[in-house]
Amino acid sequence: MRVGWAVCLMVPALALAADPEVDPDKVPVRSTPVAGNIHFIEGAGGNIAASAGPDGLLIVDDQFAPMAKKIHATLDKLSKKPIVYVLNTHWHGDHTGGNAIFGREGRIVAQREVRVRLASVQKSPKGETPAAPKEALPVITYDTGMSLYFNGEEVRLTHLPAGHTDGDTLVYFVGSNVLHMGDQFFAGTFPFIDVGTGGSVEGYVRNAEQVLKTLPAGAKIIPGHGKLCERADLERFVTMLRETTSLVRTQLAAGKTLEQVKAAGLPPQFKSWGEGYVSQDVWLETLYHGLQAKPEAARPEVAKDAK
Repeated sequence: MRVGWAVCLMVPALALAADPEVDPDKVPVRSTPVAGNIHFIEGAGGNIAASAGPDGLLIVDDQFAPMAKKIHATLDKLSKKPIVYVLNTHWHGDHTGGNAIFGREGRIVAQREVRVRLASVQKSPKGETPAAPKEALPVITYDTGMSLYFNGEEVRLTHLPAGHTDGDTLVYFVGSNVLHMGDQFFAGTFPFIDVGTGGSVEGYVRNAEQVLKTLPAGAKIIPGHGKLCERADLERFVTMLRETTSLVRTQLAAGKTLEQVKAAGLPPQFKSWGEGYVSQDVWLETLYHGLQAKPEAARPEVAKDAK
């Protein structure tokens, strides 16, 4: 059972971690003002937040390396000043693939486990993701929380307990009232939970519930993937997490097999949620295995020159 679980989840993990054959000529990069100094940038990979102001530029995540030139061009329209900070919400390559490029300009900041993961060979039954080059590694790390003061506001970084991975960060721009949730929030689609690098189904649900409980009034939310959101969008996401988790937990208690759970499927209101990166069947597998006893995540092999 555990072997199948590892294959099921680690194959998507490799897809997220790898640098794919992205053709930047075919992918538009769009920037949308959000509030205050903050802009929402879409392209290929995870969503980017950019703070543009008198201190320069700060970006949250940087997508895939082939997109760097277009991202630069988009940032140049916001400010001609340099990139000072690059914040990573977690280690996956669709959020950190541009680190080696943008890290030459600004200081990369992340939760401690992100550096550990990026400096490591990430293995799975289907292959491995090599350690990132030194210039792609965070040079400032933190454990539970820290703040930067940039462009006239506090930028608050908060580490979440095991959820999407073991190194997830929420980035809250206090003055602008904008929250970047990384992959702790997929707008309108089932999320990917990387148990192979410390993620947890129950932890993911708890994290989303806690964010919703403490979300400031009127906050704009940038999800890891999907459209710019507000509270109502996060409420729908949390409702989906609660209801699908409860359904599978009940089926587990009744002794249902994974095949029976997948055959029964989910209620019709969840059909559209499976049209993203994670299909309904994969989400049911994620819940089925994740709500059982969870194997301990393997610790990565750290490259000697990255310690």
